[in-house]
Amino acid sequence: MSKRGPFIVIEGLDRSGKSTQTALLLARFEASGIPAKLLKFPDRTTAIGQMIDSYLKSTSELDDRAIHLLFSANRWELVSTIEQLLAVGTAVICDRYAFSGIAFSASKGISYEWCRAPDVGLPAPDLSLFLDISPEAAKTRGGYGEERYEKEEMQRRVGEVFRRIGKEIDGGGREDGRWVNIDAGKEKEVVEGEVWALVEPLARGVEGPLRRLWTDKLTI
Repeated sequence: MSKRGPFIVIEGLDRSGKSTQTALLLARFEASGIPAKLLKFPDRTTAIGQMIDSYLKSTSELDDRAIHLLFSANRWELVSTIEQLLAVGTAVICDRYAFSGIAFSASKGISYEWCRAPDVGLPAPDLSLFLDISPEAAKTRGGYGEERYEKEEMQRRVGEVFRRIGKEIDGGGREDGRWVNIDAGKEKEVVEGEVWALVEPLARGVEGPLRRLWTDKLTI
């Protein structure tokens, strides 16, 4: 059986360096001659993504549960694309994924289990890297505060939910991925090196079928 492409997700608080590190990781793949595709969630180019973009820029208002479901639908829009890319050996790198959706919505007081439910069955990353940075440090970075969720107390609550997700993904012998925390307060080049050291063993392909997130939570 030929190897499929690896599915890598980079998560983190706002201004933790996700966009920078996903771009650097893509460049590493390309320099190694390995086909790779970078996806960003939310994908603001789709019809659903445009609604999300308007909400994040505070130019429209939506119920907290409604926007959560739109974020989830935005991910499901691209499932077939992810599966097709991986099947032909292309690495898929995601800037944010389902874990962000849960973290931001649960931090607003919505049930963690309710937030997780719409994403049950999504493709599971082979590796999820969480760029961990304190809200205080993130505030010092350019552009902080331009979007709805970039408030210090909100980011603190989001970080707590991310840590819960990490324990859930990486604990108890689960089969839906591996979660690694990375100190994103370090120099950009240091973080880049740590990311590549974790990704490189998977870079040239992964054996076995694509797994699914939280299939043990299915109720039907």
